[in-house]
Amino acid sequence: MQTARVAGMAVMGALLLLASEGAGAQKAQIPRFASIAASEAMMRTGPGRNFPAKWRYRRADLPVKIVESHKDWRKVEDPQGEQGWMLGNLLSDTRTAIVTGTVAEMLAAPRFGTKVVWRAAPGVVGRISKCARGWCLFDVRGRAGYVEANRLWGADVDGQPG
Repeated sequence: MQTARVAGMAVMGALLLLASEGAGAQKAQIPRFASIAASEAMMRTGPGRNFPAKWRYRRADLPVKIVESHKDWRKVEDPQGEQGWMLGNLLSDTRTAIVTGTVAEMLAAPRFGTKVVWRAAPGVVGRISKCARGWCLFDVRGRAGYVEANRLWGADVDGQPG
């Protein structure tokens, strides 16, 4: 009887472990967009502190694309296409994007012809949400409006934030 109870607990533990790994596997989808969480982050040439520094970023919330993972390190690509390795704890799942090209109009609703509520210059970084049908709600420090997803590096091609 005791053996059956121990075996049952072992099976239950294994099922819980599999369920948690499944949830983690969804979150760990690669490639995916993320953002720099730290006010200063170092990009290195390889996945370890012993590799030389390639770039130093001093811009929290800058979007990056995670293209590979190795233990605590993530290989990322920045908006200019530079790739290198960052410690995973310097990154956040908070979705941000950066305006590319020319000035982006931030509209009151996700469709052309609606009121322009703000304008964002190239290089402006903001948080994105509510992405659908090629538009994302883009929030720059409390000033929000809908921007075409193809104007934002950090929004997927179909406009989805993740």
